[in-house]
Amino acid sequence: MELPANLTEYRPAKTRSGRPLSAVIVCPGGGYAVHAEHEGVPIALWLNSLGIAAYILNYRLTAANPHPAPLDDALGAIRFLKGNAAALGLEPDKVGILGFSAGGHLTASAAVHGAKAADPLCRPDLAVLVYPVISMQLGVTHLGSRENLLGKNPSPELVELMSCEKQVTTATPPCFLFHTADDEAVPVQNSLAMAAALAENRVPFELLVLQTGHHGVGLATGDPVLSQWTGVCAKWLTGQSFGG
Repeated sequence: MELPANLTEYRPAKTRSGRPLSAVIVCPGGGYAVHAEHEGVPIALWLNSLGIAAYILNYRLTAANPHPAPLDDALGAIRFLKGNAAALGLEPDKVGILGFSAGGHLTASAAVHGAKAADPLCRPDLAVLVYPVISMQLGVTHLGSRENLLGKNPSPELVELMSCEKQVTTATPPCFLFHTADDEAVPVQNSLAMAAALAENRVPFELLVLQTGHHGVGLATGDPVLSQWTGVCAKWLTGQSFGG
C-alpha cells in the first residue's frame, strides 16, 4: 500500500512470523521550525531493534502552516495507519506516537486531542514524550515553539487549548515521559505538569527525570547516564505489548 507523502516507513529486519506489527509514529523536534535529523532516522532504527515498525512524520512546519496544520498531520497519520492496518501488516490497536521537544508537544497534542476526536481512529494507543514542550503558558513553555505554532499574540482560549496538561482526560492514552531536571531550553515543569494531569485523571504513565543533561540529546548514545532513558522506555513499551 502506498503511504502518504509525509510518512516514511522503517520496518524491523526480523519480524514475528505471520504476526502483525505494532507501530510508532516518530515526530522529531525542532521548535516547530525544522525537523531535527538525529530525532528521526536513528529513533526509527532503535524502534525497529525492539520489533516495532516506525513511521517518521514529516509534519508541516509552522512558519507557513500554523496550528492546526501539524496536529492535523499527526492525527491523519494515526488514522491512516489504524484504518489500513491489515494491508500494512500492523495491529490496529497498537499504533503509538513518539516525539521530542516541539515534536513532543505535537505528540502530546495528538494524545489528548485524538482521544476526544469524533473519529476513534484518531486516538493513539500510547504516547512517548521526550523532553517535551507540553504547556503553551508563558513562563513554562518554550517561547519559540509557542510563537511558531500559535503566533506572537494568541488568544487565551488558544493557549489553553494547546496547553496539553490542560486537555488531559480519562480517555488520554498511556504515556511515557523523559526529561532532565536542569533542561534550560524546555523546563522540566512541562513534563511534571503533564504527569500531574495524567495522575489526576488516572491515566497510566511512567516518568523518568534525570538530574542533569542538556536539551536535545536524542538517543544519547555514548552517554551512560542519559542513554538510560531508552532502556527504561523499551521496558515500558514491552509492558504495553509493543514490540517483542
